Amino acid sequence: MDSVRDVMSTDVEYCTPLDNVYEVAVKMKDLDVGAIPILEDKKLIGMITDRDLVVRGYAEKRSGSNKVTNVMSDDLITCTPDTSLEEASQLMSKHQIRRLPVVENDQLVGMLSLGDLSTNETSDNLAGEALSDISEQNQLH
Repeated sequence: MDSVRDVMSTDVEYCTPLDNVYEVAVKMKDLDVGAIPILEDKKLIGMITDRDLVVRGYAEKRSGSNKVTNVMSDDLITCTPDTSLEEASQLMSKHQIRRLPVVENDQLVGMLSLGDLSTNETSDNLAGEALSDISEQNQLH
């Protein structure tokens, strides 16, 4: 079976702890993405999703000038480029995530999304299963 390296996106935009929440939101809008990794000295230290902006940002009445570190998730589930697509899909299902940062030597080297899985003939069923599991779990909450 193919590995994450075969289907991951490698041109990943990011922000740093020096950026604020507004800058992250603008980057999400401009890039039409739902998650932005946060890097410090090339090391992945967190992620901010569109949901994080709403739940930890606006719903808690935090301003757009707030630090990204106050809103980001820092307990991240990651994989390596050599992780099998099946294992990556299982991680995404188990942890209810749609995007999986790909890390090698503590540095972000790519991002795997459900969309990446669905464009690969071998892993299309894995993407469907992961999305089904994620959707089912979200309905329970």
